[in-house]
Amino acid sequence: MQTPPDAVRELVASIVPADELERAHQSDVLEWLDSTHDIYRRKKPATPPKHLVSYAVLADPDDLSMFLVNHRQAGLFLPPGGHIEPGEDPADTVRREAMEELGIKADFSIIGTLPTFVTVTRTVGVTSGHTDVSLWYVISGNTRSPIRLDPREFAGGRWWTTAELESADPALFDPHFGRFTAKIRSAVS
Repeated sequence: MQTPPDAVRELVASIVPADELERAHQSDVLEWLDSTHDIYRRKKPATPPKHLVSYAVLADPDDLSMFLVNHRQAGLFLPPGGHIEPGEDPADTVRREAMEELGIKADFSIIGTLPTFVTVTRTVGVTSGHTDVSLWYVISGNTRSPIRLDPREFAGGRWWTTAELESADPALFDPHFGRFTAKIRSAVS
């Protein structure tokens, strides 16, 4: 059974935007969900050209360092995640992707099983671009826990401390990652 756009709409509407850009993205997503039922990627890379994604941001609750993967196609350090399959709850996408891409079980104990951030992003990379509607989830991890990366998708991955994230070139990351980390730090402090 497919997760209907109304269920996804409810998830998106429950997010409290951190700033005006997130508020604008949330509004865009809600309008999009009201206008179509074609919200899942059916064919790679971009059919339909706008579709749902879940990010699984792996964070250490002790210091909020975050694990990012060096994504081969995007050429960026990104949180693990992937396209939401037809019929799949976005939180189940996080569970699936955490196991497939990192070899870990998703632990939602930091913030819970609801998305905390929503973005609309035109993708970049080696394949033709499309628009990702991304629901950002936080999962708990430990900098000492083993992570098994999928070498087909990633050129590597690493834990980033708060100081490293703040001092790094923002162009290395998803264009909304800095805003996301500020929102999460504010939410858990």
